[in-house]
Amino acid sequence: MHTPRPTSDEPWQVAALYRFARFDDFAALREPVERLCREQGIRGTLLLAHEGINGTIAGTAEGIDTVIEYLRSLPDCADLDVKLSTAAEMPFHRMKVRLKREIVTMGEPDIDPRASVGTYVDAQDWNALISDPNTIVIDTRNDYEVAVGTFEGAIDPKTASFRDFPEWFRRERERLLNNGKPTKVAMFCTGGIRCEKSTAFLKQEGVEDVYHLKGGILKYLETVPETQSLWRGECFVFDQRVTIGHGLVEGSYALCHACRRPLDQEARLSPLYEEGVSCPACHSERTDEQRASYRERHRQETLAAARGLAHVGAVRVQPVSDDAD
Repeated sequence: MHTPRPTSDEPWQVAALYRFARFDDFAALREPVERLCREQGIRGTLLLAHEGINGTIAGTAEGIDTVIEYLRSLPDCADLDVKLSTAAEMPFHRMKVRLKREIVTMGEPDIDPRASVGTYVDAQDWNALISDPNTIVIDTRNDYEVAVGTFEGAIDPKTASFRDFPEWFRRERERLLNNGKPTKVAMFCTGGIRCEKSTAFLKQEGVEDVYHLKGGILKYLETVPETQSLWRGECFVFDQRVTIGHGLVEGSYALCHACRRPLDQEARLSPLYEEGVSCPACHSERTDEQRASYRERHRQETLAAARGLAHVGAVRVQPVSDDAD
């Protein structure tokens, strides 16, 4: 289906959204949601599960508004959390609505953020909380995201995926919580969904004084002036923009299409970097045969782009969660 384009002086609108809600028959929602998105020329990925909806989509402002209005009409979704930003180019190839066990995968089936979560902290109040010496600040994102940017003084769990977070916390609990002494725990993620679920997890583990950044890093970068910011670096996002900075402007990182890791300028100058084929982080992880396959794929993508076409094998980051775990 033809994708409507913004007018020449307007960017694409990108909506990162989620809502923990109870969908008794979430599979029945897939067809009408996907049909509406396609009718509106929307691309991206939405996840549906018993626990709610999550994803990132892009399109014209009118198309995004139409889809968000519909999603907010779903059961318990009137307060759907939406973060809007823009992109100069359409960041996704296609539209997918996928059925999942969880809308963000933690692997703890008894966690229910609708029943118990930490205290929400607005972006404008976040600096005061994390500057308190009695507060420990935990970045709940993946290691490659943290490497791009994080809040000053935040703890990096060095997890490869969000499902590693519970094991990390249980292992490090005594050290983190100062052997049982009163401590505030503040957590954050890209758009809010991972820290919402992780605060629910900590509450279940018996930690009471738990806080999380409302709207996530995206809301903070949109709201807090750079001159007052405690954020250092850029923020990884799960689309073709790769990173964004203050004011939600597109960042300076590129993407390795072999391993989907963000690449700074130094990595792109490495002799191990070959566009579409390898980067310093993944070169040793791939065989010569795999790199040859990636090289051919990249050649086909380049030829398709020169003809104004989207190659069916093109690899782009698809948002499989607020944050793609």
